[in-house]
Amino acid sequence: MKISGVVICKNEERNIKRCLSSLASVCDEIIVVDSGSSDHTPEICKSFDKVKFFDHPWMGYGQQKNYANQLAQGPYILSLDADEELSDELVEEIHQLKQNLSGVYALNRLTNYCGTWIHHSDWFPDFQKRLFPKDHCRWSESDVHETLLPDESLEIKKLQALAHHYSFHTIEDHINTINKYSALGAQEVLKKNKKFLVASFFINGTLRFFKAYFLKGGFRDGFHGFVVCALSGFAVGLKYLKAANLKYKR
Repeated sequence: MKISGVVICKNEERNIKRCLSSLASVCDEIIVVDSGSSDHTPEICKSFDKVKFFDHPWMGYGQQKNYANQLAQGPYILSLDADEELSDELVEEIHQLKQNLSGVYALNRLTNYCGTWIHHSDWFPDFQKRLFPKDHCRWSESDVHETLLPDESLEIKKLQALAHHYSFHTIEDHINTINKYSALGAQEVLKKNKKFLVASFFINGTLRFFKAYFLKGGFRDGFHGFVVCALSGFAVGLKYLKAANLKYKR
């Protein structure tokens, strides 16, 4: 069965070659939808024989992925972010399944943070639905944290081998991303008309840190494990603080 790799990206010259190389090992074509890169991302993408490169204005994460999926010709889509790659073991596992694909497959991501692999906290295990039938799945179109929405009749299966996720190269990168996503998350909070926003900053953020660091073993990943848990808790709380700011400014 043919598989179409699908990637959306912008200014990903640091990661895109690694991602596309892993997809080329198992996909029959690779659809790349770029939203106006100003670095060498387009040139890197076009150097791959299997890549079909499209430039399209940014529409939001879910909408952009849905647009990219419609460009795919294969009955199955393997969707990766530009900072992800298939491990050699995962490539082999998909090859073994390729002729008998059915349902939706979730990939387990192992994340590299500032050069350290994170094996605990909220970051691992991290199953994400990424291999799926094109005509029976779509991405949600919320402003942040898009999720795959399969037809209810489809079985969700977990693959055994790992995908690698190269998340943040520096703590500054992480903080910049938190600032971006918390602004989008604040809009979602306001849409839901949540109450007690300032209290939620303290309560939800503290609970997220406690759960990730102590209950899920984030402390086992050393210094970077602490940073991941601390910033994850801060990110959860920050969206409520930004929502309160927007609410009281009105």
